[in-house]
Amino acid sequence: MSDNALRDHFSAMARNSAWSNHRLLGACAGLTDAEFAQERISFFPSLQMTLNHNLIVDHIYLADVTGVGRKNISLVGDIPFPKLADLREAQEAFDADLIAFCDSLSAPDLDRIVMIEWQDGQVSQEPIRLILSHLFVHQIHHRGQAHAMLAGTKVPPPQLDEFFLNYDIARRKGEPFAT
Repeated sequence: MSDNALRDHFSAMARNSAWSNHRLLGACAGLTDAEFAQERISFFPSLQMTLNHNLIVDHIYLADVTGVGRKNISLVGDIPFPKLADLREAQEAFDADLIAFCDSLSAPDLDRIVMIEWQDGQVSQEPIRLILSHLFVHQIHHRGQAHAMLAGTKVPPPQLDEFFLNYDIARRKGEPFAT
């Protein structure tokens, strides 16, 4: 895969993430705040905690790759956005930042090494391309959990796998990032 192809892939993944978040958080808007926070069976015990966790980790990894540093993240607590409307607004802002970052990548950026200090005190050296790959897998993993939790509510979970194929273009018509 050429460097431009890899950058284009990360840009497409960032757009897919924004689109998936738009669909999933849009579906969650059919829940009351109490239903959004209600305890459910999953790794994190609610949609609220799961989707807040996803956003927190998004910010951590973007801080790593942009040089801001994860210690400078201003999100506080496990649930910085208890209300879905606030979480949705914050996620949309993050998604725009991630798209802009991925669109700005150059070939040398993809292999640039970032030092990450983990919670256990260990430090690792990671290339940006692997950090971004991990970020996208992490998001997909937890959106899948949220999707399953949503299936146990009055709100039907949205399709989240209609993004990359030409066959799916008509299914996304009129949605953000549809092309």
